[in-house]
Amino acid sequence: MASPVPPGGRQKMGREGFVTLGRALRYLGRYRGVTLAAYAALFVSTGAQLMVPWLVRHIIDTITDGVTANMILSLPAQAQAAAATRRGVSLEQLRLDASGAENAIIATGIAIVIFAVARGFFSFVQSYMGERLSQNIAFDLRNELFAKIQRLSFSYHDRNQTGQLMIRATDDVEKVRLFIGQGLIMALQALVLLVGTLIILLGTNVKLTLVALPVLPLALLMFLVFGAVAQPLFTALQIRLSTLNTILQENLAGIRVVKAFVREPHEQARFRQAADSHLEQNLKISRTFAFIFPATFLIANLGQAAVLYAGGLQILDGTLTLGQWQQFSLYLVYVFFPLGQLGFIISLLSQAAASSTRIFEILDAQNEVEDRPGAAELKHVEGHVEFRNVSFRYFKSGEYVLKDVSFAAQPGQTIALLGATGSGKTTIINLIPRFYDVTDGAVLVDGHDVRDVTLASLRSHIGIVLQETTLFSGTIRDNIAFGRPDASLDEVIAVARAAAAHDFIMSFPQGYDTPVGERGATLSGGQKQRIAIARALLMNPRILILDDSTSSVDLATEYQIQQALDRLMEGRTSFVIAQRISTVLNADQILVLDKGQIVARGTHEELMESSPLYVEIYDSQLVEDAVLEAAPANPDEQEVRP
Repeated sequence: MASPVPPGGRQKMGREGFVTLGRALRYLGRYRGVTLAAYAALFVSTGAQLMVPWLVRHIIDTITDGVTANMILSLPAQAQAAAATRRGVSLEQLRLDASGAENAIIATGIAIVIFAVARGFFSFVQSYMGERLSQNIAFDLRNELFAKIQRLSFSYHDRNQTGQLMIRATDDVEKVRLFIGQGLIMALQALVLLVGTLIILLGTNVKLTLVALPVLPLALLMFLVFGAVAQPLFTALQIRLSTLNTILQENLAGIRVVKAFVREPHEQARFRQAADSHLEQNLKISRTFAFIFPATFLIANLGQAAVLYAGGLQILDGTLTLGQWQQFSLYLVYVFFPLGQLGFIISLLSQAAASSTRIFEILDAQNEVEDRPGAAELKHVEGHVEFRNVSFRYFKSGEYVLKDVSFAAQPGQTIALLGATGSGKTTIINLIPRFYDVTDGAVLVDGHDVRDVTLASLRSHIGIVLQETTLFSGTIRDNIAFGRPDASLDEVIAVARAAAAHDFIMSFPQGYDTPVGERGATLSGGQKQRIAIARALLMNPRILILDDSTSSVDLATEYQIQQALDRLMEGRTSFVIAQRISTVLNADQILVLDKGQIVARGTHEELMESSPLYVEIYDSQLVEDAVLEAAPANPDEQEVRP
């Protein structure tokens, strides 16, 4: 369910929405040529439109004058002079009106066609350029959002759901694009048409124009009121759409888990509830706009009725010709037509204001981990890593996850991390590549505080192989070369052999060009992990981070993975979340963590003598693994995919 809007929050949300929409409109400055072409075409097409009623008046007055002239000239000669005198024209003028009427009608008709063609052509230019402009701005916004999301630190992603971020980069950007491509142009066109029409009407008939003017303040007031009301409604709608999308995204990603636990009915109920909430908000918006359109037409009709009455009186008084009345009627349509578009403009404006707020919330988000000004490039790394009095808590609040942790790893050493769930093992490996910044103390690599070097140079020297392997759509070769896209096929094959992955890769008909499917769905867990090891090997990192979990694979596969990990760790400073006896026995230093603190450290032999907690962990978690280590494993056994 969407969070309710707090009391007094609607006005604030409305103001913020229109301010952020103004920021989005500044992107027009990036495409000055296209913008000028679109709006110049708008002015020309609107100008051509404004000429038509004047030409229609000219035709009607020409026809009326011609008919009248023919009627007078058909009278006897003495009567002709008297009739001409009563009309205030000469007989010569009447003859001209009678003879020139047909030519005047033809010329005026040709002029109307010319203006219609001009209006059609420039309307096309306006529409095309407007669409091109909006698509370019949407392209920029999406790229900036994606780049920003890529740069944002882990703490931001910990607090925000993937589905919400996806909606902002897709649907919210589309709402802003629609306003720029349609709503903004429509609003400006309505304004130009309205102002131009009022100027012409005031120059034609001031009294009749003043009768129509009172409806305009009413329309403007309605525009402001409904704009303020609608924008928070659309904000709430986007929030509910994000919730709906999050449930959909989570279920598609975890469809195997949903089916395995027979949770389809529960997840369907969750989705239905979110869909109902989204529908409810849509209906609330529909009810609001169902009132806007009739109210708009009511105001327009009231204005039109007043003008009809006042115009009829002027015709009866002889102060208004039929041509002038027809001209005024057509221009009056141009006054009320923008009022008819009011509801649609308000809808696009309110949606764009709500969506632009959500877009700039991401673009303005503070990145908690970023390069400091003047950060140095970390070029050559030996592999010395030190934690100096490090304390850490997530989101700078709550309980400390690490408390005063200090240790040093020499180049080439293997550091094993042991401890119960929540003891701080994962936090330690997250602080080394600076996925998070320490709350207190410092993490140093070769004597450099990791906060004083650039993130790119730091992470380029660190290889990471985690328990949950992430692969990307593409081929096996693409995924192995993810960190080095320019790597040759020979280099890819070499690291795949070292990771014990080459044989199973070549068993596929397409070999290294085999698509891995979404998130590696076509590969088994062991196969994905060996590809991840090959991917890390190709980077040739000096510091290695491993979540050494092989509990989800069979013994033969586990043996192959361990052999690959051993080759990967050779000559590198390695940090391993240890779950295997061989990792512990071979480690140069074992850190035993409990509640965020190092409670024991040393080699296996030293800790067996000095740490009861280590002995307890060893007995409960690692002895069974020691028995399995002693069992023979066939490294050549082919892995069978489930």
